[in-house]
Amino acid sequence: MSDSGRKKPPLVADRRYGSAKKSTAKKTGAKAASKPAAKKPAKKKPAPKRKPARKPARKGNPIINAFLALFRWIFRLVWGFSWRIGLICCALVALAVGYTYTTLPPVSELLDGRAKGSVTMMDRDEKIFAWRGDTFGGVVTADSVSPHLKNAVIATEDKRFYRHLGLSPRGIASAVRINLREGRGPLSGHGGSTITQQTAKLLCLGVVYDETQWDSEADYEADCRRGSLWRKGKEAVFALAMEAKYTKDEILSIYLNRAYMGGGAFGAEAAAQRFFGKPAAQLNPAEGAMLAGLLTAPTSLAPTNSLTRSQNRAGVVIGLMKDQGYLSDRAAQAALDNPAQLSEAAEARAGGYFADWVMSSGPEFFTRNSTTDVVIKTTLDQRLQTAAEEALAYIFENKVREGSKAQAAIVVMSADGAVRAMVGGRKTKVAGAFNRATQALRQTGSSFKPFVYATALEMGWSSNDVVLDEEITIDIPGSGPWSPQNYDRKFHGRVTLKEALRTSLNIPAVKMAQEVGLENVRRVAADFGLVSDLAQGPALALGASESTLIEMTGAYAGILNGGSSVKPYGLVELRMQGDKDPLMTATGGIGERVIRREAAQELTWMMYVAATEGTGRRAALSDRQIAGKTGTTQAARDAWFIGFSADYVAGVWMGYDDNTPLTGVTGSGLPAEIWHETMVRVHEGVPPSPLPMMQGGSEPRMTKPEDKTKRGIEKLLDDLLGTNH
Repeated sequence: MSDSGRKKPPLVADRRYGSAKKSTAKKTGAKAASKPAAKKPAKKKPAPKRKPARKPARKGNPIINAFLALFRWIFRLVWGFSWRIGLICCALVALAVGYTYTTLPPVSELLDGRAKGSVTMMDRDEKIFAWRGDTFGGVVTADSVSPHLKNAVIATEDKRFYRHLGLSPRGIASAVRINLREGRGPLSGHGGSTITQQTAKLLCLGVVYDETQWDSEADYEADCRRGSLWRKGKEAVFALAMEAKYTKDEILSIYLNRAYMGGGAFGAEAAAQRFFGKPAAQLNPAEGAMLAGLLTAPTSLAPTNSLTRSQNRAGVVIGLMKDQGYLSDRAAQAALDNPAQLSEAAEARAGGYFADWVMSSGPEFFTRNSTTDVVIKTTLDQRLQTAAEEALAYIFENKVREGSKAQAAIVVMSADGAVRAMVGGRKTKVAGAFNRATQALRQTGSSFKPFVYATALEMGWSSNDVVLDEEITIDIPGSGPWSPQNYDRKFHGRVTLKEALRTSLNIPAVKMAQEVGLENVRRVAADFGLVSDLAQGPALALGASESTLIEMTGAYAGILNGGSSVKPYGLVELRMQGDKDPLMTATGGIGERVIRREAAQELTWMMYVAATEGTGRRAALSDRQIAGKTGTTQAARDAWFIGFSADYVAGVWMGYDDNTPLTGVTGSGLPAEIWHETMVRVHEGVPPSPLPMMQGGSEPRMTKPEDKTKRGIEKLLDDLLGTNH
């Protein structure tokens, strides 16, 4: 049957493929029926994705590969430990900082860190001239001080102060690098410390000084400044705790109050007052830069030690302030052109020896062991002090050979013992130095003779009485015979007491001491203030005993005031700082009468003749009367001149510290000239006044010494010994 007449369906792919399969099946159906049915082929599993082919390992040196593998293993091991240990360390530091935070006191308790107080000294006009001890001028804050000082400190010590948290890793790394480059240990030398860390050091990391735990305050301070790694760690913890507890300005305030700035000044206020005579709030850029420059080395850079060195350091600080924007170019140049200058008191450093003497002679509780601040008004006259210093310098510059090691000392006082000036050696700008005016015990030589004649006059002798200058030999028990000699090796026969003192004859002085009694001479000298051990033998009359210059000058003051004893003094009034009422007043002055006023006046006349016509002629003043006596010891180891006008008493000593004999120097030479130069300057502007003196009998006469001695001893026992025993 033909199906050509039927309509064919449209060709569709699915159907086409399907009908093709059916057609094929039909065609093969017969064959399939005759043959057993074939198994259906198993469904093929999708082939697994092939991994990209691994690149063959690069073959290298097996030893290097082994080391690299070991390094990687060690690194993983270390890293595993490190982050865990680091986490533990951070936790421990946090705990330490937190604990330290709880121990920090209020800021107000940290501003004054001195263990002892200070002594401020004023002269007779109540002007400050010296300080002793650790001076604290008062509390200042970062806001109350001059902004120039604040900026200078930050520019010099820690320019990132307001940006860090108490530590500066960059600064520490830089400091370690510098230390290693300079051949020191990493922690020696430059510290890289921030202001916060420096404040922590000043607070000794919170450890308070305890006398029972430390041998001295110096040991305590040395321990506070140790630079071990452990100490640095504790310092870092303390600094972080401070940053958490206090504001930046509070930390800076502690620093400005506790930092040592040289010259015994602790804190900005004390330093400003000491060096510039003004409060810290009024410092200009040059002055602020100078104080900030002291912080690195306060002792060596102190302007009172070397103003030039201090000014040079201030110039560096000014440069830092300009670079960091604290000063304009114009302001910086003005500060460089007008460097800071010391105040008049600081520049003079007047009375270094005098201040030391007041400290040593004053009450120890207030002057050396006080934990509070003390103010002492003294007898010092700064004009007279300058006069004495200039006179000494003039003589040594013009009349002493260059290179000489000879020393000299000067004391100037009033007739009541008030010390007005004191020079204890050729170097006058000193503190704590050996004071030859008060500490050097030296033989007095002929300057002791006035006390021999004072005893004689008190016992009834007259200046015109005669003594025989002749050869004499005295048998001294235990020493044998002794024959004193005059300076000129001659004998002058009959001489008056006045003449014997004028020419400083030895034999008449020895004979008079024997006549009036050595014990009486010793007693009169001691009552006049010569408290050092006095010689027991007849050499007493020739000044064989030792004494200090201030004792001898005080004894001569007793002659000037009419015969009363004198205790030299420098302290007028002592009070606590801030108090108006004094705790104590003058510790010296005029004491009991030693000889009659008439005897003192006649002795003054004898000494007037000696100073104007005798051995002391070089000391004479052209416009006023003076009285005095020279003194030269054996082999010229000591040379003296002590004398007075109607207004002042002055003593001069000259010699070598090691007792080397002076060459060509006697009391009538350089000491008399130093005395003259001193008193010329001392009396500038002082109207002349006559000496309180009385001339002796007009006719010299030889008396019976035994009668006068007997009468004098009886009077001396009644008037003097009876009052003391």
